[in-house]
This record gives sequence, C-alpha cells and structure tokens, in this order.
Amino acid sequence: MEENKEHITFEISEELIARVEHIVDTENDAEALELFNDLHYADIAEILDELSLDQATYIIKLLDSEKTSDILSELDEDVSSKILRNLSAKEIAEEIEELDTDDAADLIAELPEDRQKEVIDKIEDEEHKAEIEELLTYDEHSAGGLMAKELVKVYETWTVAGCLRKIRSQAKYVKRVHSIYVVDKQEKLIGRLSLKDLLIAKNESKIADIYIPKVDYVHVNDDAEEIAKVMAKYDLEAVPVVDDEKTLLGRITIDDIVDVIKEEAEKDYQLAAGITQDVDAEDSIFDLTKARLPWLFLGLVGGVGAFIIMEGFKEFFESYVVLFLFTPLIAAMAGNVGVQSSAIIVQGLANDDVKGSINNRLFKEMLLAILNGVILAIFLFLFVWWWENNEMTALAISTSLIVVIVVAGLIGTFIPLFLDKRGIDPAIATGPFITTSNDIFGILIYFWIAKLILGI
Repeated sequence: MEENKEHITFEISEELIARVEHIVDTENDAEALELFNDLHYADIAEILDELSLDQATYIIKLLDSEKTSDILSELDEDVSSKILRNLSAKEIAEEIEELDTDDAADLIAELPEDRQKEVIDKIEDEEHKAEIEELLTYDEHSAGGLMAKELVKVYETWTVAGCLRKIRSQAKYVKRVHSIYVVDKQEKLIGRLSLKDLLIAKNESKIADIYIPKVDYVHVNDDAEEIAKVMAKYDLEAVPVVDDEKTLLGRITIDDIVDVIKEEAEKDYQLAAGITQDVDAEDSIFDLTKARLPWLFLGLVGGVGAFIIMEGFKEFFESYVVLFLFTPLIAAMAGNVGVQSSAIIVQGLANDDVKGSINNRLFKEMLLAILNGVILAIFLFLFVWWWENNEMTALAISTSLIVVIVVAGLIGTFIPLFLDKRGIDPAIATGPFITTSNDIFGILIYFWIAKLILGI
C-alpha cells in the first residue's frame, strides 16, 4: 500500500492535461511513469477525470496495482465504473488485492452482479475474498457497509510481551493504526488499549490488567448519518463496529465518514435546489429532467395559485395600482424569510443541535420575525409615504410586510421540524416547497390586510 507523501497543493492546468494527452497518444510509457511516479494518487485521479475513457484506461493499465488501486477508489463513481468495464476480471482482482476491504467492497459494488462474481473468483487471497464478500452483504448506508475489516485487536489473556509481537504482525496490514481494541475469548469487544499504558507496562503483565473498559462503538446496522454524528460529537478518528452479541466485526475510520458527510451535503443541496434525485451535470437530459421537473411543476402550480388570488383582488388595482407594484417585493420577502428559517432548522437538525419542543422553536422564530419585520417595515413605510404621499397606503403595505414575514418564518420553522418528526429528510423543505408556499400565503395575506386597512 502506498504511504501518504507530503506535497504542495496540486493544481491542474491546461498545459498539464495537454502533456498527459500527448504522452498517452504517443504511448511514451517512460515519460508517463516519470510524471506519475511522484504524484499522489488523489492528484492522478483528478487528472484522469479530465481525460477520455481510453486515455484514462491506458494510464491505469500502465501503472502498478499498488498505486492504481488507490486511484480507482478515489475516482468519481461513474468514471471508475467505466474504466473497470475496460479491464479484465483478473486485472480488476489485482487492483482489489491492494485495497483495504472497505474500499475493495465499494469498488466491486460498482460492477454488475455477474461481473462481481467473476472478479471475486479471481481474488487469490482467500481471507481477503471472504471479508469482501461479508461486507457486500451489508446495506451500503449502514455501519457494515462502511466498515473495514483491517484493525488491530488483542486478547485480554495475552501478556504485554506477547501483545507487542502480535501487534507488529497485525499493524503491517493496517494503513493507519488509530486504536487497539481488546476482545475476550468469544471475540466480544470489551475495551481499548492505550499505547502509552502498553509501553510502560511490565512484559509479564496481562492485558486484562491495563486495558480501558470504556470504549465507544456502533452497531453493524446503524445508519451512516447517525455514525457521523457520533464520531463528530466525540471527536473520534475511528470507531469499532459490533453485532448484537457485541462481537468485534470491523472499524470505521474518519475518511469514510467524511465521504458520508460530503454525500449527504450534496444530496441536501440538491433537495434544497428542488432536485429530487441524485444526479450530476454529466447525466443524460432525460435523467436531469426527471430530477428537476417535479419541483418545477410545483412552482407552476404555485404561480397559478398566486394568479387566482390576485384575480380575486383585481378591484384593488383600479384604485391602488401601487399595491400591484409591490407584489413582487412581498412575495420575495416571504420566500427569503421562509428559506432562511428553514435553512437554520435543517442545519440544526443535521448537526443534532435542535433541542426542545416545536412550540419553543416557533415562539422564538416568531419573536425574531417580528423584530426583523418591524425594522424592515419602518423603512418601507417611509419610502411608500414619500413616494405616494399617502400614509394609509404606506401603513397597509408595511403592516402587510410584518405579518407576511412572521407567517413565513413560522412556516419555514415548522415544516422541516414536522418532516423530521415523520422521518422525511427536512432538507426538502428549504427549496421550492417553502418558497412556493410562502409566495401564495404572502400574496393572500398582503391583499387581505391591505383591503382591511384601506377599507375597500
């Protein structure tokens, strides 16, 4: 396995890509090896993302498996899947042999089922093969789907001297040793071992006398997002995974959790933007349309609803044309306040920072909305009064603004909390759903209050 190297920040340039393309097109293997030898595998993956499929495959086949295995695990899933289709089952198996079990399982999972079996059969290391097959049985969004089988464990019955010898033999198969776990004869997790305590203890001492019983762990079926919260809360670099019997099965490291957080953030961002499926810019027009159209249709329905409401107040436009002119402002403020409120709540739910009852949250948001609404309404009142020279019109518009902001804030707070209570991703509330609903309510409240104040 390749060790991490210190390197300066890597940046791709047009000149570099042109050079790589020329090297590949002319099949200059010596120059290619010289160029890529000192590059980090993540930097090489970034370069391959800019190349054609054939060019990327050429480089993967040229470099040794120790390096290309890490490159493949770093590539975007769509890119790596395409490259893997260009490799034979034996070539893929050679890459798999060099990867930790979690990365190996992820790579194999990208292949079609018949191809997966073909590749697994080509893996020569029977223990590695069995561990990969085990990981493939777990849900990819669970602890079992995230964990790696590589770890350092010791038995409570071992002596310190024997433990040190065993640790040396185990550690060479583990890329980073974050923790040393202690198990009993039944392989059940009972604690962890401090490296300092191990080094200062006498050789004849038993591990049972020096290990630390308190150890944080997760269940093999725990959800990936919940694991991310646990690791963030307790600042864990790694966490052991156990089953119902508390048997030690594997460990999850911080790099895997970072990937989970990144994927969740991307999903929430797309939901907030009104995209209902996991898509990216390289997907087909048909897939992109399916992902975007539902929320665009909701926006269309919302616009029709706003039209119907305005139709019911059309007599206003004859005497107070200015009310119509301020409609976009009211709708925009309602949408903006709703999105702000929902974004704060969604962020708090994601970080597990939202505590207490819904009523307390709504009351706090109402007070905040009133304060913001009054400040903004004062400026709007003065502007309309100066522009129209009519204090009643200014009062109607500015009062409407206060009420609209309060209602939008309450809606933006309540909906994500409501969705979260029912197990629905609250991120969906920060997009067109909130904006559209607040536009409709905002316009309705605006004209109703204006009618009430102006007496029409």
